[in-house]
Amino acid sequence: MVFLDESGVSLLPQIRRTYSPRGHTPLLRHRLNWKRASMAGALGYHSTDPDRGARLCFRLKPGSYDTTGLIEVLEQVKVFYRGENVVLVWDGLSAHWNRAMRAWAAGRDWLTLE
Repeated sequence: MVFLDESGVSLLPQIRRTYSPRGHTPLLRHRLNWKRASMAGALGYHSTDPDRGARLCFRLKPGSYDTTGLIEVLEQVKVFYRGENVVLVWDGLSAHWNRAMRAWAAGRDWLTLE
């Protein structure tokens, strides 16, 4: 059983109040590109060797995940759990349940989507 979820992160630094000499406003400079990255992580156990404990695999990519990006992640999950059947539990994101994803998953006997 594998749990998979994805999340977006901003690559901008967090600006917080900082110390400076009294009467002088601190200047914090950074480029305002508003770039984003996304991470998908899969957490699960190897069914053939339960003594190995929980395993985490993840993938970072610029931008956001779509169906094609999630299929690439699932191909990596297949390599990570080589030779094992995977029951994948994930949320209701539309990219998880659209026609392209269902068609791709239908041809994979190692994968069960929940």
